[in-house]
Amino acid sequence: MKKITLAALFLLILACQPNEMTFDQYPTYDGNDLGITYSPQKTTLKVWSPPAEAMLLQLYEKGDGGEPLEELPLKKDDQTGVWSIILNGDYHGKYYTVQAQIEGNLLNPVPDPYAISTGVNGQRAMILDLKTTNPDGWENDTRPPLANYNDIVIYELHVRDLSSHQSAGIQHKGKFLGITELGTKSPDGLATGLDHLKEMGITHLHLLPSFDYLPRSVDETNTEARFNWGYDPQNYNVPEGGYATDPYDGSVRVKEFKQLVKTLHENGIRVVMDVVYNHTGDTELSNFNQIVPGYYYRQRQDGTFSDASACGNETASERTMMRKFMIESMKYWATEYHIDGFRVDLMGIHDIETMNLLSEELKQIDPSIFVYGEGWTAGDSPLPLEKRTLKAHTSQLDRIAAFSDDIRDGLKGSVFDHHDTGFVSGKDSMETTVKFGVIASTNHPQIDYGQVNYSDVPWAREPWQTITYVSCHDNHTLYDKLKISREDASEEDILKMHQLATGIVLTSQGIPFLHAGVEMLRTKNGVENSYQSPDSINQIVWTRKKEYLDNVQYIQNLILLRKNHPAFCMPTTEMISQHLDFLDTPHPNTVAYHIKGNANGDSWADIVVVLNGNAESKTITLPEGEWSLVVEGSKIDENGWKNISTEVTVPSISMVILKR
Repeated sequence: MKKITLAALFLLILACQPNEMTFDQYPTYDGNDLGITYSPQKTTLKVWSPPAEAMLLQLYEKGDGGEPLEELPLKKDDQTGVWSIILNGDYHGKYYTVQAQIEGNLLNPVPDPYAISTGVNGQRAMILDLKTTNPDGWENDTRPPLANYNDIVIYELHVRDLSSHQSAGIQHKGKFLGITELGTKSPDGLATGLDHLKEMGITHLHLLPSFDYLPRSVDETNTEARFNWGYDPQNYNVPEGGYATDPYDGSVRVKEFKQLVKTLHENGIRVVMDVVYNHTGDTELSNFNQIVPGYYYRQRQDGTFSDASACGNETASERTMMRKFMIESMKYWATEYHIDGFRVDLMGIHDIETMNLLSEELKQIDPSIFVYGEGWTAGDSPLPLEKRTLKAHTSQLDRIAAFSDDIRDGLKGSVFDHHDTGFVSGKDSMETTVKFGVIASTNHPQIDYGQVNYSDVPWAREPWQTITYVSCHDNHTLYDKLKISREDASEEDILKMHQLATGIVLTSQGIPFLHAGVEMLRTKNGVENSYQSPDSINQIVWTRKKEYLDNVQYIQNLILLRKNHPAFCMPTTEMISQHLDFLDTPHPNTVAYHIKGNANGDSWADIVVVLNGNAESKTITLPEGEWSLVVEGSKIDENGWKNISTEVTVPSISMVILKR
């Protein structure tokens, strides 16, 4: 049999005769056992590929190198399009690839899409007894308590960044196990790593892609050579070997990722996986395309791959078997690895029906599993606009949240214009956008939605559907953005802007989201898109913790204040409308609001928050009565330290909070 490029083969399939099957006519499979089903007595492999005329299994002793131990044919069920084989005996620890023959052409041998582990660089799948990968006590692992979504505080981290700098004092640098180490300290004697995360009081650690991604991004045999964020999927159900202490043994990456989850759970922190089902890192050479050419992807009218991801392709979540794969893959991570939440990359590429089915399935595993994503695409898509899981369609989603680019850019300026400024950096006319962020994109009678920067209607049905943030791994860090957009500002004023922005995020309704290191005024030395920049750009430098200790404690104390006072995280739009009133302010670039009536059972009867984005102090009239100052600038004392009535003077570029 001759080999042929996938592009040529794909065109052959698209040019099929009228009596041949189109993608929509492919038989589908509703069983839950695609991939490997292992027991010591036998292993069953099932691979879905309706267009294949033959399917070969190659068995190997190792995950790289060497000739196949055996090459065995799979048998096809024409009713379902599933190819299967039973291997009698114990095959634990063996590696394999599958190879399809389509239109008389032999495609590349690849791991099947449902592979649960692989050898080095993800080229061969592994037959694995998953029970052997469970760390001690895994059967007793439980998710940390979470009463409701409103209690969530998310911290977004790349695995390498926490531990790669020498100042982290962490042994397993750049590895899953680096996040599990306790008792680590900086040269200044301050807590680093996991102890630092505990100090901050976060509830959820959001890990940038930790599934297996392409070796051209990070070579697992030499992880120091290249850095990458990992948004180029290769094997979706396999932990990334570059984060394992041994990438050659496929069982190690599985066990160490489970150990990471277990340790975080033991220390009161839930784990969110950043998942990238919207595209694959390779297009023609992807595992999907080498088994069922073209099916898992959308195409333009001319038959070429559409590219709403801006990465060369986009997957077709509306097709039965892609939808099935997404749902089963996330359920696998939630059950086998006890993952507590998922951040869906470019969620706008996926169709609403798939996302709602996915949410429903995950909630059946555990209602507290949290799903959120980017409510946009990176380019146009053949999927009709009304079917896309866009931010504007969030109210149609079942227990799924979306990021608010409204408040992000309203606070610091557009991420697409490096020199644009926002509310905290002195830009006028952002007051309504900030108010929109305070109420978490919901419906409120005092908001003039025509004045919001990006949204002209409330898009969140309930406040917890809004992820409130000002920075993330994408684009500049908050510190760098402020430095670039306000070159004229003093370092003291940059710090004030930084504190005001994070203060607004942590006191607004919705789900607060923090970029790792923001508490230490993290910098990437001005690099905007650091997806493949070296550790020297991306790593967290722990000596900055001492340098900016006041800011670290400021964010830590605001998280604690938020936890202690449920008025800052009301669960419903109705409650916000009833209890939160915006106050009239005589000055531009100021926002003030009154939370009244022991909102959400808060011990404080009334709360006033005033935000001042001006370079001068401003005086605001208070609601009638006696008030106690609990936050002013970087100072926070929940007991209050100053009684005020009638009016409050708010220092330049700062937030004050008063209680009654």
